[in-house]
Amino acid sequence: MTSTDNQSYYVPDSSPLAVSTSVAAGVLIAGIAVALNGMTFGDGGGAGWSISLVGLVLLTAVLFSWFRTTIVENRQRMASAQLKRSYVLGIQWFIFSEICFFAAFFGSLFYVRNLVGPWLGGEGTKMGGTNELLWQGFQFAWPMQITPQDAVGINNQMPANNGIYSGADQVMHWNGIPLINTLLLLSSSVTVHIAHHALKAGKKSGFNLWLAITLLLGFAFVGFQVLEYHEAYNELGLTLKSGIYGSTFFILTGFHGFHVCMGAIMLSVQWLRSIMKGDFTADDHFGFEAASWYWHFVDVVWVGLFLFVYIF
Repeated sequence: MTSTDNQSYYVPDSSPLAVSTSVAAGVLIAGIAVALNGMTFGDGGGAGWSISLVGLVLLTAVLFSWFRTTIVENRQRMASAQLKRSYVLGIQWFIFSEICFFAAFFGSLFYVRNLVGPWLGGEGTKMGGTNELLWQGFQFAWPMQITPQDAVGINNQMPANNGIYSGADQVMHWNGIPLINTLLLLSSSVTVHIAHHALKAGKKSGFNLWLAITLLLGFAFVGFQVLEYHEAYNELGLTLKSGIYGSTFFILTGFHGFHVCMGAIMLSVQWLRSIMKGDFTADDHFGFEAASWYWHFVDVVWVGLFLFVYIF
């Protein structure tokens, strides 16, 4: 193979964007941790939310600059096929890291429901008598409906159980919102797939239409989740202070809602690029393709949430 047969590989200039992204994401996560801790035990998380807002603004600015640079380079045909393959690997590893992220929370839910809860209720030969030592008279049931008067274990374990929650079965399971949201996300997965096929067929108008429908479905999901949270807090008393059930419910559904917002923003950017700049062709549309893969991922995660948080 001669030198002229070698495929050119564009190597971008040295950039602080990767490090800046890590720093901004770290600030965002630290702020969320402080806020959640404050909501459960302290001041409502005011300082934490301020920190997380700073991290979110920094992360948004850095990612905007990074993606803008990548888009400009692609328009100037600086990205070779080899570089584009590295983009594919990058988004695949990113989605894999997100799978690990949610697997940890699903694992926590399984651990609480199938191991810790039954142990506290006196089940299991290895942990026999645990409920007598830690929580005398405790009877495990899921969802756990804890009031301060129920905390009768060592030192009246109030910090972990200082909420009043009137029951999941009243509204959370039967108000229809989880089912509506499931239908919305599953439908959006279908519409984004149709949009992808329209783009590969060179039908830009069809692509723009179906992607717009996907966005409407996605933002409708977010709206219904806000409604559900309002109902949970104001009518059921289900908060982060409502014991382990409140914590697992809001952590799992809250982080998923955040990822839905991220995916919807990503798809919105691709739609605006197509409408305003005429970007994407049948052979060159990785920006949209990556966003659509991510959207399918959040849809699959929601199916797991619907089954193991709301149904079983």
